[in-house]
Amino acid sequence: MSKKTPRKPTACEQRVLDELRVVLIPEKKDRVRFQRLLKGHHYLGGLKPVGEQLYYAAVDADGQWLALLLFSAAAKHLKHREQWIGWSAAQCDRRLSLVANNSRFLILPERSVPNLGSRVLRLTLDRLSADWQKRYDHPILVVETFVDPEQFCGTIYTANNWVELGLTDGWGRKQRDYYVKHDRPKRLFVRELAPKARRSLQAEHLKPGLAGVERKTVPRCHRKVQEIQALTEHFKSVPEYRGRVESYPVWSLLTLSLLAMLCEAPRGQKDLPKFARRLTQAQRRVLGFRRNRQGRYPAPSQSTFSRLLKKVQGPKVNQVLLAIQEKVRGQPPPEDLIVVDGMEPNHGPGDAVLSAVTVPSQFYLGSALADTKTNEIPVARELFGELELAGRRVALDALHNQDQTARDLVLEHGADYLFTAKGNQPTLRQNIQKLVPVPATGFSPSGTHFDTGTND
Repeated sequence: MSKKTPRKPTACEQRVLDELRVVLIPEKKDRVRFQRLLKGHHYLGGLKPVGEQLYYAAVDADGQWLALLLFSAAAKHLKHREQWIGWSAAQCDRRLSLVANNSRFLILPERSVPNLGSRVLRLTLDRLSADWQKRYDHPILVVETFVDPEQFCGTIYTANNWVELGLTDGWGRKQRDYYVKHDRPKRLFVRELAPKARRSLQAEHLKPGLAGVERKTVPRCHRKVQEIQALTEHFKSVPEYRGRVESYPVWSLLTLSLLAMLCEAPRGQKDLPKFARRLTQAQRRVLGFRRNRQGRYPAPSQSTFSRLLKKVQGPKVNQVLLAIQEKVRGQPPPEDLIVVDGMEPNHGPGDAVLSAVTVPSQFYLGSALADTKTNEIPVARELFGELELAGRRVALDALHNQDQTARDLVLEHGADYLFTAKGNQPTLRQNIQKLVPVPATGFSPSGTHFDTGTND
């Protein structure tokens, strides 16, 4: 790896190259030895890797270690890498685990032979993605590494088709989210491990085999402090449900919940604390979190969000959300269809929510809870009273195919309706088939029909 004039290996040395193998080091005792050798012989010393990681050793025919390689979590922010891949900041945050960093590469003293570094690196990269898949349930698409220009030329990497992207800004990771400036910029090398890897990483949607990576990653909020502050002003009109506020005002928790939605993060009471922990100190400060005794802004716990979701005034929150939507998007198109539909929690207990949205513009119009003591039918009729339905078309599923619901929409609210008629309503289907002609194209006579009514 150092700046030495290359020479051809002897017959004995070539035999070493031909017989060497690269093996994983899973045992803790072997990793202790691994780190001891790094401290003794690597110019950067040992390393406590963060996140996902794999240890490798190149061994000879007798199983003796010749070289050591450590792959760990990729650097979080690399300007040249982001430009080379072509992904957005949000994509980088969600998909960074598909990139690994060759954070240490050591050829042990007195064991080096010509071409050993290149051979070891090639054999390791040939198996790295499969090993990562087996260990962490996802492959590696891209690898990166840093080379100190004052120490090495990077010949081993260029010989293995790595691409040099430029110099880093001179910062190094000390902890999971803590970086220190060292003022020694490194040369950044990268390589794709899969065909069209960069295209996959920059795609709008990951391939099905990779999609699990995003599901396991809590998105990070990339909103600027000024944007967050503007959102908080809207929620300050929501009344507090507590007599004394210690760490987290209700408006700060509601703003955080909206940020989670904007960042496409899960928003359950277990998910919101994870999202909050990924906020920066500056973001937490502008959200209105109170400082602790150490002078830092802690993230709220699950119990805090549990109390929020139980006690906050839902109608007032709904008014704020509609006001924010109007300010950002304006009014929904009057010609759009209004769809009223219920959604139940995907995981765990909880109330179903009946929501009204416009199609195709996807404007949110309002919602209501449908708890276990009732069902969606009467809740939908109550929700109609909160919406501007005059002259609009309203679609509901077969559950709401009720005479009273139709009367309310037409006579009370001046709307037209579209209901779905299923096979368990044979009389209604027969009447539809008699009274409503089958369209010439686009619908099958045996398919689902709509029971329609107007205010004419």
